[in-house]
Amino acid sequence: MKILANDGISKSGKLALEDKGFTVDTTHVAQEQLANYLNKNNIEVLLVRSATKVRQDLIDATQLKIIGRGGVGLDNIDVDYAKSKGIEVINTPASSSISVAEFVFAHLFGIVRNLHQANRTMPLEGDSNFNGLKKAYGKAYELRGKTIGIIGFGRIGVEVARIAIGMGMKVVIYDKKEKNKAVKLQFFDGQSHTFNLETSSMDQLLSTADFISIHVPSQKGYVIGRKEIEKMKEGVVIINTARGGVLDERALVDAIETGKVLGAALDVFENEPLPEMGLLMNESLSLSPHIAGSTIEAQDRIGAELAEQIIQIYNLSHA
Repeated sequence: MKILANDGISKSGKLALEDKGFTVDTTHVAQEQLANYLNKNNIEVLLVRSATKVRQDLIDATQLKIIGRGGVGLDNIDVDYAKSKGIEVINTPASSSISVAEFVFAHLFGIVRNLHQANRTMPLEGDSNFNGLKKAYGKAYELRGKTIGIIGFGRIGVEVARIAIGMGMKVVIYDKKEKNKAVKLQFFDGQSHTFNLETSSMDQLLSTADFISIHVPSQKGYVIGRKEIEKMKEGVVIINTARGGVLDERALVDAIETGKVLGAALDVFENEPLPEMGLLMNESLSLSPHIAGSTIEAQDRIGAELAEQIIQIYNLSHA
């Protein structure tokens, strides 16, 4: 069986598949050429991340048996249609949770200590305006004792809570399904402690959180729009590493301009991969190109998990 890992696969995942006799092609094929490449090379398994789209037209034009998504969301794949055609659709929802959670705090630390701005201006003014920059960026904040609101309490939300609790922060959570959750912290010396967290209402979270981190799948409408921002505390910080379109970017920029929102971190965008220039130029935003889950460790876990699922499906189909 031939596999195309169009958006790449870790070495460990590739070796695990090849060890079982699969042929793994890591060529990156442009979207418009993908159907022809799959057919020409008799590819039966297509592995993607967020860049490659697997829509109905591609499914109809090929003979795929398995579609794999390295990551959590499946919004770049027409899942129901693929399944209706007898195609297996797999993903790796747990593999990048730690990476994304750590990335939330990378952005958060950068914002509260003004690093996102200092990193832009020091190369330009560090030799001519050192004291001016020192004064400008000296007004900063600590995270300890502050409240973080987590919208969506799945695997990633839980990891964000673990880090926040370990830092001495207060945690408020909102989730449509979860009513309460036991969050276990494990320490370097083998000790552990379990915290029982109960969900709050969205209004309670919005009105009490100093920082709000979004962790929900793709939605039809905004999870955070103008109405929700109006309910937030003055000087709130918003972090979106979930999906573009769950946060109203225009409302966000307007709220930054009025001072309602102190700053925000965006790893995903409504108009991805062409974010609005107004976002890119806004000094109150800490920005990154959809890389929250992109660590060496996460990629190894993703590759290994995809390989394991493919091998299992293949063995079952040939049993």
